Amino acid sequence: MTKTALITGASAGIGEATAHLLAASGYRLILNARRVERIQKLSEVLFKTHGTQCLLVPFDVRHRNKVEQAISQLPQNWKAIDVLVNNAGLASGLAPIESGDVDDWEVMIDTNIKGLLFVSRQVIPLMINHGSGHIINIGSIAGKEVYANGNVYCSTKHAVDALNRAMRIDLAKYPIKVSAVHPGAVETEFSIVRFKGDAERAKKVYEGFENLVAADIADAIGYILSRPPHVNINDLIIMPTAQPCAGVIHRKS
Repeated sequence: MTKTALITGASAGIGEATAHLLAASGYRLILNARRVERIQKLSEVLFKTHGTQCLLVPFDVRHRNKVEQAISQLPQNWKAIDVLVNNAGLASGLAPIESGDVDDWEVMIDTNIKGLLFVSRQVIPLMINHGSGHIINIGSIAGKEVYANGNVYCSTKHAVDALNRAMRIDLAKYPIKVSAVHPGAVETEFSIVRFKGDAERAKKVYEGFENLVAADIADAIGYILSRPPHVNINDLIIMPTAQPCAGVIHRKS
């Protein structure tokens, strides 16, 4: 029987790479993002390449009512969701706590914490009714460590780490699997978003070393999902070889 996966933030980066990997593995996909034109194009590519059935649910995970409406109105034959990839997330700004932009803080808190909760709260009952499921939360090395000027972003990803562990405890009885993937430096649109579109500044983040790419994280998600029913990967940290911890990157001179 064909499995169904819901991917948030599927319009770019890790979400898009995960969509390609799961499509190649035979999943049908519920694709979420704010930018409907991007997931529309992605769905066309996946259908042409893999014959993948895609259902588009364009909403901003920050808006609780939009999340509830979209998930509640899924067609009946799409409600048996086997996999939820909570990928939607972002960093906004990079500043010391005393001069941080409160608007940036709210965007990160609303997206990285509340957005994950809003989507999960709607999908989990569907998984319980289905009798199984697997939630994969995309965290960050910033959820394991703290680095200079990363204060609120790191806090939100620490919350994702805590929520992942709490979900694991609460949902084991159903049984629903819960896993987290915490990447280090991955070159996606992450830094472009953090630096408000400053491509030159974003480019410098990845200079002088071989960073991770979105496909590396998608590959890890594929591994997690490929484990037999009695095996759950609770937590996985993935770093570039040149980055031993959050604040240290060995760059070639």
